[in-house]
Amino acid sequence: MNRRSILQGFGASVVAAAFAAGSRNPVRAQEEAATPTGERLTIYSGRNENLVGPLIERFTAETGIEADVRFAGTAELAVTILEEGDASPADVFFGQDAGALGLLAEEGRFAAMPEDVLGVVDARFRSPAALWVGTSARARVVVYNTETYTDADLPTTVEALVEPEWSGQVGWAPENASFQAFVTAFRVLRGDDAARVWLEGMLANDVVSFGSSNTDIVLAVGNGEIPLGLVNHYYLYAVKAEEGDDFPIANHYLEAGDPGALINVAGAGILASGTHQEDALAFVQYLISDEGQTYFTESTSEYPVVDGVASPVDLPPITEVGSPEIDLSDLADLQGTVELLTEVGAL
Repeated sequence: MNRRSILQGFGASVVAAAFAAGSRNPVRAQEEAATPTGERLTIYSGRNENLVGPLIERFTAETGIEADVRFAGTAELAVTILEEGDASPADVFFGQDAGALGLLAEEGRFAAMPEDVLGVVDARFRSPAALWVGTSARARVVVYNTETYTDADLPTTVEALVEPEWSGQVGWAPENASFQAFVTAFRVLRGDDAARVWLEGMLANDVVSFGSSNTDIVLAVGNGEIPLGLVNHYYLYAVKAEEGDDFPIANHYLEAGDPGALINVAGAGILASGTHQEDALAFVQYLISDEGQTYFTESTSEYPVVDGVASPVDLPPITEVGSPEIDLSDLADLQGTVELLTEVGAL
């Protein structure tokens, strides 16, 4: 498996970004018991420095464990770990999507984590083999212009968007890693042939491409350029924070089991070759602690992956979002998705 093919598999947008730049919480109890080794933990982070840098600083302040962090795109860092092999200095991989986590797990780069640590996280959002754990979750939605449609007007499945009535009305971002993860889930759930038919149907129905930008889709919807867009749920809250609460957009959640209702995660895994296993585990524990989970909900409007953490925005409960039954580790074949998107002319 060469560097070029793997990078393609993580999607054009991710690669471009990579190279441009009540009861006592058992997780917290283990954090308090962690003893710093006196050496620095090395974290490879595919999550943005502005987003998670302050959280890592809090981790150091609370645990005494100092960290060296390499920030880059999730794709670049995953490929780097594969190239470095057992010589990698990384102790922890902190990635933006389950596809990257699944690939590294598949390639044998992660060590299993204790079940009593991961058990606080919903089973949907962690590796069945305990090789990685989700740290925050995001749902796929159809964002819509509330001056044009009501929620009841909209289709209940993503497949229905190929119907003539939606011609020229839908925006997507085929270069975006989250969109590509959704298409990968479509392939897993419905098969490659069905995914191809849907993509070709969308293109024939004059879907509007926004390259890699979900934000641009949401702005276009609110400004009346198009009425619908396929995005992650949290972009609505980010745009409203800038444009105001009266910006005419809302999220429409598709029916249970639909590929368009996918819930994906950012997450972390501990490198089997890492030399600071105890400190690495303490970091992962911190990410899924109440403190870590609250940070994500307040900073990004993402869903927490543990129970009992409230969101500051009006999110529907994650238990009410009908994500299809899928092992997120199965989203590793992003290369096949990029090839499919290229073949049909979406990229």
